[in-house]
Amino acid sequence: MALASHAPSRPPDASGGVLRAHLGMLCWSLLVGLSFPVVGWLSDSLPPLLLTSLRFVIASLALSLLVRRASDWRPHARAMGLYALMGLCLAGFFGAMFWAAHHATAVSMSTLFVSVPLLAFLMGCLAGVERIAWRLPLVLALGALGALGLAWAEARQSDGAGWRFGIGEGVFFLGCLSSALYPVLSKWGLRRGWLSASAAVRTFWSLAVGAVLIGLVGLGIEPVTALTEMTLSDALLLIYLGVGSSALTFWLQQRATAVLTPGAVTAYSYLVPFVSMILLFIRAPERIDWIWAPGAILVLGAVMLLIHGGSDAPR
Repeated sequence: MALASHAPSRPPDASGGVLRAHLGMLCWSLLVGLSFPVVGWLSDSLPPLLLTSLRFVIASLALSLLVRRASDWRPHARAMGLYALMGLCLAGFFGAMFWAAHHATAVSMSTLFVSVPLLAFLMGCLAGVERIAWRLPLVLALGALGALGLAWAEARQSDGAGWRFGIGEGVFFLGCLSSALYPVLSKWGLRRGWLSASAAVRTFWSLAVGAVLIGLVGLGIEPVTALTEMTLSDALLLIYLGVGSSALTFWLQQRATAVLTPGAVTAYSYLVPFVSMILLFIRAPERIDWIWAPGAILVLGAVMLLIHGGSDAPR
């Protein structure tokens, strides 16, 4: 927590400090981990891009009441351009997630998510919003080893089948690149004073612009009539994903981005395969085995080091 005392000036919604940001990201990892199997419950016939756009619209509507309370909720031209890029990052990730959910397992997707922190750290260094030091890369490496250990345990229990990288995994990795760029752009815009001081406003506009952009692409390449196949169950799942996943998770991420570096924020993705492991044990208790222990211990250790040490952006 000591790093919070010598950080650069921060927006009002970061006044709770580094600890609140870390606790929020713990909630984020739980919500994201739960969203992987939920996405897989949606009907295969639904168009993923249009579905992503609807998800963003629902999330934006959920945030609209909070946004109007902020004095700087109307973005200027430069901010809108940056929100457009951030919206494309969100659209790229969720579009890939919707499509890959039917071509890859939940555990393999959450394991590929392990690449996001390192990608965010490297991009953050290039953008000048990440402190180049040994501690955070060490924590990222520890968490990555833990997440890969969980992937190894999953492969060992999958009838001896090795972990393979297919088309579903490839598409989702492109989504991971988009996900890593999102907090880097957010931090970069905050440090230059382009983006709102309110996490709710930043989340609202990135989601709203992303909904429009991905919706336009979806209208051009996907049949709108496919949405008529949406069942009541699909609609309820989409509302949950929009409000309980997209709106809340990206608000938590934006709040944490105000006081943590992109690498530290995205490091919580290491907990996502841990959540998938817990869900797997709930569904199939017979899968509980000691081979999961090394990866789980490394992941939890990395998160504890992250919370204990804190992480803030360079001046």
